[in-house]
Amino acid sequence: MVQKFTILFDLDGTLVDTAPDLMNAHNYVMKKYGFETKTTEDIRQLVGKGASSLIGRSVWGQAKKEFGQISDQGIKREMVKDFIDYYAKNISAESKLVKGVLEFLNWAKKNNISMAVCTNKQENLSIKLLKEIRIYDYFEYVAGSDTFDYCKPDPRHLTNVIEIMQGDIKKSLMIGDSETDAESAKAAGVPFILLEDGYTEKKVSEIYHDYLVKNFINIEQIVSKYLNH
Repeated sequence: MVQKFTILFDLDGTLVDTAPDLMNAHNYVMKKYGFETKTTEDIRQLVGKGASSLIGRSVWGQAKKEFGQISDQGIKREMVKDFIDYYAKNISAESKLVKGVLEFLNWAKKNNISMAVCTNKQENLSIKLLKEIRIYDYFEYVAGSDTFDYCKPDPRHLTNVIEIMQGDIKKSLMIGDSETDAESAKAAGVPFILLEDGYTEKKVSEIYHDYLVKNFINIEQIVSKYLNH
């Protein structure tokens, strides 16, 4: 059997600009518990390691003393639960596909490329978003932060998906927007395409990548180089 070429995609900041809806959910929780709200740009730097990390890093960053005094782990869990509940109900209110995504997905499908999503967003939320934004059917598999016992930057988050899809590491690549994606791709041994304006605090020069792109416009030219190897 000839193995298809496989592309793994991150979700937030890569396929979909989710920052506005994440900001709204985040600020809902911050107001409820008496912390300061954040801007969309702030959120873009905090996304990538999951809801608990987003809430924790946000609060730690602005109010270490107060958050440190919350000794009740139950309250911290409630904050994350409130965030996820609010976000799930409003997951696609303002989120939009990154420029060129739909055209690229159609091109990849036409070229018989297998596609999957590897994200640190919870699996059920990822599927819900992909369905609501109408690109779910392009993907053969969706792996979230809770799909396996590990998630990015653990390379197994990628290699396990490639194996499940009966792909080949040597015929795969990853497209993402952060150091978390880059680290997992590098460790997995797959080429990595980095989106320039990612959800990360790091500069692109500090993030490992084989190619750097602004968005998905003309990204087919890069992928074709790997298809023709």
